[in-house]
Formats: sequence, C-alpha cells, structure tokens
Amino acid sequence: MRNFFYGWYFKCQSASQTLALIPAVHQAGKRRTCSIQVVTDNGCLTATFPGAAFARKGGRIVIGENHFGQDGVGLCVRTPELRVEGALHFGELRPLKYDIMGPFAFVPFMECRHGVWSMRHEVRGRVEVNGRPFEFSKGLGYWEGDRGRSFPKEYAWTQCFFKGGSLMLSVADIPMAGMHFTGIIGVVLWRGREYRLATYLGARVLQNQDGMLRIVQGDMMLEAKMKKEAEGSPATEVKRGAADSSDTGMKKGTWHPLKAPVGGDMARTIHESPACGAAYRFRVGGRTLFAFETERASFEYEYGK
Repeated sequence: MRNFFYGWYFKCQSASQTLALIPAVHQAGKRRTCSIQVVTDNGCLTATFPGAAFARKGGRIVIGENHFGQDGVGLCVRTPELRVEGALHFGELRPLKYDIMGPFAFVPFMECRHGVWSMRHEVRGRVEVNGRPFEFSKGLGYWEGDRGRSFPKEYAWTQCFFKGGSLMLSVADIPMAGMHFTGIIGVVLWRGREYRLATYLGARVLQNQDGMLRIVQGDMMLEAKMKKEAEGSPATEVKRGAADSSDTGMKKGTWHPLKAPVGGDMARTIHESPACGAAYRFRVGGRTLFAFETERASFEYEYGK
C-alpha cells in the first residue's frame, strides 16, 4: 500500500479569538488512521481515530460524528484529553481564480500539493473546547489543504486577514527528480482583486532569514515579517513553552507543536503560532498598496531547524 496523507485546514478568527481545525487521514504501510487537530491561541490538542472513521462525502470530510465542508463544520469529539462540541457556519466562500499550484498541479510524484478553497469568508457559530467557548458572530474564515506523502523538509507559511483583504504565502524547499528548488505560492486578496505570486509566474525570493520573507515578481513585492518575542526567536519560544500542548499553561503568542506527515505517518512535529505579531507590506508598480502590523497573524517557520 502506498503512503499518503490528505488534510484540510480551517482557520476561524474573531477580534479576540483564533480557532484552527485540521481534519486529516494518513496512511503509512498498512496502518491507516485519521485525526482532528484543534489549535487555539493557547495550544494544540489532537484526537486520533481509526482509519475507517474517515470518509469523503459530497465535498465534505467526515470523521466519526464530525463533519467539515463548504457550509461549515460540526464537531463532537469526546476523548479523555479533548472534548469539542459545537457548530460553525460559513458564509459565501472566496475561492481562487484557478488552482494555486498552477501547472504543478499536473506534475506527478510531487511530495506535497497545496490547495486553497477560500481566502476569506464569514464565520458564525459557537464551539466549546474543553469547556472554553469560542464564539463567532461576524468572524473571518480561511480554508486550505494539503495532500501527498510528506510536508517539505524546510518551509515557511503565513496567513493573515486585514481590512479590505486577506493574504497567504508559502515558501518551501521542493524535491523533484533528484534535485531541489525553492517553491513559492502566494495570494493577496485586496479590495476584491486577486494578486498571485508563484514560482511558475516568475516569483523569486529576495530574503528568507530569521522569519523575514521578501518575494518579488515583476513589479510586485510582498514582505512578511514575524515579530520576535522579547526573549528570543520562535525557536527559543518552542523550547521554552511548547512541550506541553494542553490548552492550559500555554502563553498566547507562543509556538504550539502540531503533527505533520513524513511518508504518510504523522511522526513529525512542526510549530505554528495561530495568532502572533507580524508585519506585512505589499507594493505594486513602485506604489505601496498596504503596509501594516498585527497581532493576529498565523505563521509557521520551519527553516534552520
């Protein structure tokens, strides 16, 4: 049997709370399991299920009593470590004009393929995570996913909502045919217009160091910069505070451990901050369309580890 994984990532955010849900199925050898990772401002917890609990039905993912799709999510998780109950409803999705992978969507044997199904949509509803309520009346949502065998060995990813838009950017080391190249995919949704930056469109990295990403493509330039914690880098924060992934004992803004696939097996630990400090700037034709700082950005930075 071939090794593989398939999963979705739903980010839901209000003015004061962030909740991310990651339903996935993964197979390594003859062993197939599925899982739901629940990421909050304060930590990450995972519920694991038998592989038979996973199904794709009419554009939805179903794991046991939990379902995920374009209309929203319904949650009913009961394990000794994690109890999640509630429902979230999504408004009109904002999909991309075409596949974020571009021509690479048709290249066989890629280690990982990315998908973006909505850059920004409204979220309404209530979910309780171990008794802690997450309430969304006019929240914002983002929906993406991955499939393949393994996450890239080194990569950076960020997503952020802002007034008038939304953005995502990923930079990764891509193995292919015994070689490696830097793959870039990114989208800026700004005042109803979609700007895309990608390797297949000529994008290149000007800077990727210490949490600073600077990407150029033609007359466009996108910058994304993590704010470092006062006591050190994100890697330092991981060592200090992320060993305990419970929803208590985790500082807001620290980097939480998530499970990621290696050869289909969820054996790798990556680190994400679902709501951290960051700064962004986007220029087109020498003109700055926007530049802002926020404490509500999502970031993963798996370089130099």
